[in-house]
Amino acid sequence: MNARLAAAVTLFAGAALAVIAAGAAALVADLAPEERAQLASLATPARIGLAAVFAAALVAVLGVLLWRLFEQTVGPAARLAGGARLIAGANPGHRIAPEGLPELRDAAAGVNALAESHAALQADLDAKIAAARADLENERTRLAALMSELAQAVVVCNREGRILLYNAAAQRLFAGDGAALGLGRSVFGLLDRALVVHAVDELERRLGAGQEQATQFVTAPPAGGLLRVHAAAVIAQDRLDGYVLLLADVTTEIEADARRVALFQGLTETTRAALANIRAAIENLLEYPDMAPERRARFAGIIRDEAVRLSERLDGATAALSEELKVQWPLEDVRGEDLVTLARRRVESRHGLLTKLEDVDAALWVRADSFSLAQGLAYLAGRLKDEFEIREVRFRLQRGERHAHLDLLWRGAPLSSETAFAWENDAFRAGGEDSPLTLKAVVERHGGESWYRRDLPSQSAYFRFVLPLAGTAPRGRVAAATASRPEFYDFDLFRASAAYSALDERPLAELGFTVFDTETTGLQPSAGDEIISLGAVRIVNGRLLTGETFEQLVDPDRPLSPESVAVHGITPDLLDGQPRIVEVLPRFHRFAEETVLVGHNAAFDMRFLQIKEPVIGLRFDQPVLDTLLLSQVLDPQAQSHGLEAIAARLGVDVVGRHTALGDALVTADVFLRMLPLLAQRGIRTLGEARTASQATQYARVAY
Repeated sequence: MNARLAAAVTLFAGAALAVIAAGAAALVADLAPEERAQLASLATPARIGLAAVFAAALVAVLGVLLWRLFEQTVGPAARLAGGARLIAGANPGHRIAPEGLPELRDAAAGVNALAESHAALQADLDAKIAAARADLENERTRLAALMSELAQAVVVCNREGRILLYNAAAQRLFAGDGAALGLGRSVFGLLDRALVVHAVDELERRLGAGQEQATQFVTAPPAGGLLRVHAAAVIAQDRLDGYVLLLADVTTEIEADARRVALFQGLTETTRAALANIRAAIENLLEYPDMAPERRARFAGIIRDEAVRLSERLDGATAALSEELKVQWPLEDVRGEDLVTLARRRVESRHGLLTKLEDVDAALWVRADSFSLAQGLAYLAGRLKDEFEIREVRFRLQRGERHAHLDLLWRGAPLSSETAFAWENDAFRAGGEDSPLTLKAVVERHGGESWYRRDLPSQSAYFRFVLPLAGTAPRGRVAAATASRPEFYDFDLFRASAAYSALDERPLAELGFTVFDTETTGLQPSAGDEIISLGAVRIVNGRLLTGETFEQLVDPDRPLSPESVAVHGITPDLLDGQPRIVEVLPRFHRFAEETVLVGHNAAFDMRFLQIKEPVIGLRFDQPVLDTLLLSQVLDPQAQSHGLEAIAARLGVDVVGRHTALGDALVTADVFLRMLPLLAQRGIRTLGEARTASQATQYARVAY
């Protein structure tokens, strides 16, 4: 603005001098010869100098007046125009400070009044729009909540394989490769491309043939293990518009199946060999009844040894199968009353016994394998019925000091200690049901105890099971701590283009962005300063995804200066044990791939990344936008383009300043509010934004 003013004053001064000179020349030309001679006698050097001084003074006075007029009109008018654009675009709450001529002050007041009126109308319109969209948003929220709480991992993709929805179970499933999971990312970063493409082709074939639009496959993801993937079609207007992937980690299941197959095959082979030896020995004994005693004893020994070995193999196989069953039915939090109800139903249906409740704490929760525990209780009840003719059993559940006490009670003949011990160590066999589990194994798996006791005053006896209490009352899965529910879905990606080439021609509103920031040991990357914290957040389809962030402290392998600690507050003890930058940058590279990088004073942060490129073997070659440069494009007359000043102008709250993730979140919010202002200036594509940024004076700063 000062350069424009100086140029205008200079031009005016030159024009004024030219007009004075032209007027003097015309006056002299119009004089008669004798008048010219008389004028020449009067035009002494002193008088000419005095005239020049008066002319210069006149020009100076006129220049000062022009300068004051410029300050009272053009400058305030430019700021008035900038403020009006700011109100109309990014910050409707902004108001213009009246300045300049009375007419411009009145114009500023009129713009502020118009802004107030517009704000009131906008608030009313927003309320009506919010009411109109309430049902739709509720449906989306219900779907997002449902997907988030499902135990099954769910990933929904558009036709090109871009992820538009995923749930918390999918986050946990891909926790080791979390940078590849995110809205707008390609599912091919998670699953084998060829298998997914084949599944999509199969879905399209089934759609064309009028068959069920579902298929499944098993794949090995990059992080390891095995996944079973069930793919179902998303149909729109009779064509495949996307697909839903239901994923399950079957690594343990397949390994368990392989162990069971190997166990069965090994048992079959060893049993066949043992039986063949026993059969041959018996046939020899039968065929030669007059066999010598020594030889008969040798064949009897063969039968005995093979029988012992066969029994040992069966015991080993039974123990191995029991371990497999332990894995199959894990411990879970269950209400004690529900556990007792399950056991009662099993006892009544399997053995026809009458069951009653004696004292059950309805508010008690335990951590148990309800299936195997109910199976064990039914086994005991069956033994009591078959061997002691018991016709009724009772259940009691009470809270102990740190455990729950589950009792199976009956009236009748007492058990001996030997009988109780045998029942605890025998495999479950009662009511036509066999199981390799034992009561002892079930109790040990719960980390508890069991014992048999008699209650002489009541003439009853009971088996007591000491079970662990649940950690809390009924609870659901706990999601990662975020300010609000993570943005796990973006249905607008159904309409997104898969082409990521020619980004300069793409509208800014359609691009994905990674907004990042660093905290460092100092301000000289080329002199050895290092990154100590790296934070980033993603923007997809104009939405800030607060649930998809990157935050990592970094051990710089060098001391921190007191000056830098005073700025960011990161002390050396916080960095002890943190990963080095060569471990962190590849993960950040994966997090930011296929997006445009955005930073405030991004040249500074990019220099730290670029210095490490040869070390990590990766390049950060994405396009980069800088909110510092974009601010100068939008508001060239602003006195400051610092992050706080820009945030204040755009109405963005500054939280977590001088932390990498905090600054990244503020920068992301600032950037989103800049987009409509850029569009007002005709800057709508990435290429236009980069060109405008490069024309600013700050674009020449290097680090």
